[in-house]
Amino acid sequence: MRHTLVLSALLGTGLLATTSAAQAAGGSLVFCSEGSPAGFDTAQYTTATDNDAAEPLYNRLAEFEKGATNVVPGLATSWDISEDGLKYTFHLREGVKFHTTDYFTPTRDFNADDVLFTFNRMLDPQHPFRKAYPTEFPYFNGMSLNKNIAKVEATGPLTVVMTLNSVDAAFIQNIAMSFASILSAEYADQLLKGGKPSDINQKPIGTGPFEFKSYQKDSNIRYVANEKYWAPERVKLKNLIFSINTDASVRVQKLKANECQVTLHPRPADVPALKNDPKLQLIEKPGFNLGYIAYNTRHKPFDQVEVRRALDMAVNKQGILNAVYQGAGQLAQNAMPPTQWSYDETIKDTPYNPEKAKELLKAAGVKEGTEITLWAMPVQRPYNPNAKLMAEMLQADWAKIGLKVKIVSYEWGEYIKRTKNGEHDISLIGWTGDNGDPDNWLGTLYSCDAIGGNNYSMWCDQDYDKLIKQAKVVTDRDQRTVLYKQAQQLLKQQVPITPVAHSTVNQPLSTKVEGFKVSPFGRNVFSGVSLNP
Repeated sequence: MRHTLVLSALLGTGLLATTSAAQAAGGSLVFCSEGSPAGFDTAQYTTATDNDAAEPLYNRLAEFEKGATNVVPGLATSWDISEDGLKYTFHLREGVKFHTTDYFTPTRDFNADDVLFTFNRMLDPQHPFRKAYPTEFPYFNGMSLNKNIAKVEATGPLTVVMTLNSVDAAFIQNIAMSFASILSAEYADQLLKGGKPSDINQKPIGTGPFEFKSYQKDSNIRYVANEKYWAPERVKLKNLIFSINTDASVRVQKLKANECQVTLHPRPADVPALKNDPKLQLIEKPGFNLGYIAYNTRHKPFDQVEVRRALDMAVNKQGILNAVYQGAGQLAQNAMPPTQWSYDETIKDTPYNPEKAKELLKAAGVKEGTEITLWAMPVQRPYNPNAKLMAEMLQADWAKIGLKVKIVSYEWGEYIKRTKNGEHDISLIGWTGDNGDPDNWLGTLYSCDAIGGNNYSMWCDQDYDKLIKQAKVVTDRDQRTVLYKQAQQLLKQQVPITPVAHSTVNQPLSTKVEGFKVSPFGRNVFSGVSLNP
């Protein structure tokens, strides 16, 4: 056996702490968030809005170190990997309590049954809970975990073995993501017996540092300290409140007025004033993200690569960077950020050339005056501070090559749902990396398996898919890099997307806040965060 990661001492078990979470927690912190989550069953969702709302409630077997990309133990204190790379044995943490709320009181501690329920619900279409509450699992399926995990077994009350069909070099990173948050099998049984399985999404139960109290859509989410948290030193707040504000200017005003102490995604124009406010701190980091244009290759005429190339070369990227990002970003030429290992620096954009684009459209049989729809997200995202303005600029760019562009938008949850279904012609979308592995970009966003998940281009290329699947079963990073670079070249040639920009992440917060770290994956994590008087 290859033994991996016995790091519980580094992470802190909390078992030796003499101060309870209830004694340690103090104060109420308000986070001005940017949107309403669709729910709290993280396996169903892919957006940062949904993941942020669920983050305080759950733990995973493995987790990312706060503010970093490396993996550390969570509900598993360690794991062993077999020599052939196909079997993972997880040793579970003892004495972990699930939340006690007005709708659920656990009768036992966390154990292997909860891990089996969490993963088998995603694996087995005939699972009783899944049949009672049908749902999709876009991350799990988009990364082909539904095909690659052969079985999940308990070999003891605190030991779980996962067997894979093929080697997955990113497996531990993948299951450290939000979708793999561990749920209570006992709570699921209660919901099934009561005929209310969908409550798992709106009345969540986890093992995390905060317990769910209430949710009012478009207004607020309230959490309270988990007094029985297994790492009590990380529970430093009595109350955590998400104040939902879609308008970036409103979020900034509330922060300045101390109506909230942490917010996100300020408008680029507001950044200088935030930097100069003595009551605030502004954490600035290069964004591990990409804002891009997705062409629906299942809709005509975007099924033709010549049409996609024409649209791509007609985009005035520099103009968009100046007006939309206002200096808080860099031009993107590739399908993932340059800080991601295996990034191919030789890839360059086709030069901006509206006249050549016109010729390509004519040769492809696209008549002048053809009407198309461009979908623009209604909320500010870390990878796109102003989708409405970007859409208007694209509308003008593509009018120059003879296209009539209608801009479409929906409420954020509806927007994501409809674009996953492929209702758009072209959509503005983007991504912030989840786990530091190239597959989280090249597989999760552009593979055949990701159609219906995060592949908003509905693009499926067998040669491309073969390359990224080969790369996943190789553990040598240099070999993986060669394959991923070939995939990047092919994707650039086929133009399912136009990469636009990588934004700079600016995170404003009160100087009273301590212990907050900006996640490279765009998550807002309040474990270990405190608030000075």
